[in-house]
Amino acid sequence: MALYDKFQDKTRKKLAVLIDPDKPTDVQIKSIVDSANAADVDFFFVGGSLLTTDSLEHCIKVIKANSDIPVLIFPGNSLQISKYCDGFLLLSLISGRNPEMLIGRHVIAAPYLKLYGNEIIPTGYMLIDSGKATSVSYMSDTTPIPHDKDDIAMCTALAGEMLGLKLIYLEAGSGAEIQVSTSMISKVRQMISIPLIVGGGIKTPEMAADAVKAGADIIVIGTAFEKEPEMLMRFAEAIHRV
Repeated sequence: MALYDKFQDKTRKKLAVLIDPDKPTDVQIKSIVDSANAADVDFFFVGGSLLTTDSLEHCIKVIKANSDIPVLIFPGNSLQISKYCDGFLLLSLISGRNPEMLIGRHVIAAPYLKLYGNEIIPTGYMLIDSGKATSVSYMSDTTPIPHDKDDIAMCTALAGEMLGLKLIYLEAGSGAEIQVSTSMISKVRQMISIPLIVGGGIKTPEMAADAVKAGADIIVIGTAFEKEPEMLMRFAEAIHRV
């Protein structure tokens, strides 16, 4: 099954675990992977807004040595590419107006991605205001969509689908104070037919369940379990039962 087919599979809602390769040690990565295997997690997303070490490929290799769960690169810039992953979320930051994040850095990465042969999934990436400045908004030099502007989010997501993007990703940012509202998730879900990913600020299994009930197809968690990998089971159960 191609990776994108798995995103489109509607038999259950899905959970993706986000790992910033700069942060965990090999032992911590192994612990996270073991917990993800036990919880039947659907995807690993690997990447960060800013990587300060050359650890991306090593992190991917450690994950793949210990799990059959698909690993996708969730890049913060054009340097975050690797032939060792299973796929690549080619993010176009459609909520902003920075041309580098819309198409500029993609031009630089494209020939390498073609050479590596990774499965590419074009993704409309939308930053949503989370109540505080985030690394993503700072590094991308863009202004998030206001938290209560469902209409802007709806129209932006629809435009992304019309442009041929295959996923829409609503992102509040790592460690967000406010998650993407269920109202916005619901309105965007009604407007588009492609899979909808939601991440940022989802601190509890109950919040994750509310997001999928509102229409999210895939929930991304990272910060919420970094200190408690055993929380993954509770998140997975809450999401998969919806």
